[in-house]
Parts: sequence; structure tokens; C-alpha cells
Amino acid sequence: MPRTHTCALRFDPQHSHNAAGKHVRDGLSSVLLTGDNLWLAGDESTSLERLRRQPDGSFGQHASFRLADLLELPGGPEQEVDIEGLAEAGHYLWLIGSHSRKRKAPKPDHPDQPKQLGKLAVVEAEANRYLLARVPLLPDPATGDFTLHRTAPDPARPGHFLYAAALRPHGAANELLHLLRRDEHLAPFLAIPGKDNGFDIEGLAATPDGRVFVGLRGPVLRGWAVVLELHPQPDRHGNLHLAKLPGTANRYHKHFLDLGGMGLRELRLLGRDLYLLAGPTMDLDGAIAVYRWPDMLGPHAAHTLHHPERLQRLFDVPHRPGHDRAEGMAVLDERHVLCVFDTPTAARKPAADAVLADVFALPKRRKPTSGN
Repeated sequence: MPRTHTCALRFDPQHSHNAAGKHVRDGLSSVLLTGDNLWLAGDESTSLERLRRQPDGSFGQHASFRLADLLELPGGPEQEVDIEGLAEAGHYLWLIGSHSRKRKAPKPDHPDQPKQLGKLAVVEAEANRYLLARVPLLPDPATGDFTLHRTAPDPARPGHFLYAAALRPHGAANELLHLLRRDEHLAPFLAIPGKDNGFDIEGLAATPDGRVFVGLRGPVLRGWAVVLELHPQPDRHGNLHLAKLPGTANRYHKHFLDLGGMGLRELRLLGRDLYLLAGPTMDLDGAIAVYRWPDMLGPHAAHTLHHPERLQRLFDVPHRPGHDRAEGMAVLDERHVLCVFDTPTAARKPAADAVLADVFALPKRRKPTSGN
């Protein structure tokens, strides 16, 4: 078992609950390390959380950043964003919402059964889920902590500024979903709720050349998971738009990965390799595993298929029925990753505002099998 130890994450009780009273530790969805700061996103949240590495190896000194203070949210400042991916590149923190629809949940013990059956037929769309954005991320000279800004001077280009921006809207959604409405593989799944193997984003990675890779929890097509490759660039109106990928005429690429029927939960770049956290696409218990996609930075000239021999399954992440499902993964260093869990068990909660993450050792890199 490659798990080496647990790591405590400690939150400030004044910033730890959403409007419905849910604690951030009970719905963690993505995690990212920048310097000594651990960034966390949660389900049903309207903020990003930042922790700082402590001398004992744990993370604490919690600070919270309201997304509405940094971005114009299409659904308003109080509607949840459902952030499912975080990434960092070029002095920006990138974030992405699930882009999924959701089906209302019935109450099986409610006396009005026809009403509950009716709820199960209702599928909703929330505007804030359709968010792909970047926010300036710079270290504070006084503390060393990375901090988010709406706008800030660009340290790499004197006289220029970094600014927060989101992918431009298109109708009730955004430009990405508008493009995918014509896609032969993904278009049929856009109206299906995420928990029904519909379109559902989980995982984000950003490269220094401006590309982002987006993981799909669903759909999984005959066992093949999907990673989208995009090239968001600023337009003259202060928004982002999907530009053509470098050296191609395409505004997105699809990469199909044979993960044995699993969908994506998190993407993390380390060097030229992409590390994948994979798990069940639907709301059920099943295998959760970490893969390595070696030398994936490309550039990719076309849509691609990657067979199992090309994707190295490194280890499985333990889980319990209905609990401890790994949802987020951060690279701690070249040999270790940290995983956070949705619906953690009581054993993972050592104190009122703390939760335990797991640290895993990465197996030694081996030469990938040639071909796709």
C-alpha cells in the first residue's frame, strides 16, 4: 500500500460553513498546492479556502476568499458554484465548475409519494456551474502566502496587469457547451444530469503555454473516459474565449482514455506527465485509482485514443461504502500526492473543524509503452 501517512487539515470555524450549514470538510472536491499554501474547493460552496503548511506537516491558518469578490458570477453571488477543479499557471489560479445539470432528490419516507416521484423527474440547471475562470495569484511579500486578486500588476511584464476573467457566456450556459452541442460524442449527454452518466466536469490542469485540460467524470463511453484540451484566451471585452489550439484549426481536442470504465475526478501535472484520479462516474461505490499519463503535454495534433498500456495504473485509493471517496488530489512533491475525501467518516474528523487527508507515495516513473 503506497499510503505513507495522514495529514491534518484544520479550518477556522468562522469560515467553515456554507449557507445551508454544511462544513467545508464534508464536501471537498478539489485541492491544489502552491508553495506552502493548500487551496481547497468544496461542493455547494461560493468560496475558495486557503490553508498554510505548519511546522508539524499539517495545514492550518485558514483564510477564505469569496468568489463574488473576484469574479462576476452569472448566477449571482449567493448561488453555489460547484467548483470541481483547480489549477495554477502563469500567475493565475484557474477554476472550473461542474457544468452539469442536477436531478432533484426525492425523500423516500415522505408521506406524499406522488410529489416525491415528481421531484425525481425534475432536472435543474444553475448558471454558476458553467464557470471556467482564472484569478490572479501572487505571493504576499510580507507573509509569503499566495493571495487572490481581482486585478494586480504583472510581475513578469512591468506596466501590464493581470485580471480575473471567466469564459464568456453563451445563452444560458457558456462558449464551451455551445461548441459541444455539435459534438458527435458528447452532445447527447449535455442535457443528462451528472449523476446519471451525463456531462460532468471534475478535474483541471493548466500548462505554461496557455492550454487547460479538463477531466470529465461523465460521460464514460463504452469504458472510455474523456479529457478535453482547450486554449482559453482573453478577448477585448475582458472575458475569456476558446481560441484555436496552437498549430491547429481546432478549438478543442478530445482525448479518450481506457480507465476500465472509470471517469475522472482530478487532474494534476507533474513535469510532462499528467496524474489522474479516477473513480465511478455515477453515485455508487467502486474502485478509485491513481494513473499516470506519461509525456502527455504534446502538443496534440488531433483527437486521440489511449489504451491501458499507455496509461500506468499506479495504485488504488481505499474507500468505505458511502464514505471516504477520494475527490481531490494535490502534488506535494515529485514523490508524493495528497488526497482529500468527500463524505469523510468520523474517524477522519479528529477535531470539530479538522479532517484527515491521506498522503501517498508515487511509484518510480517507468518508460511508457509506445503508441496509442
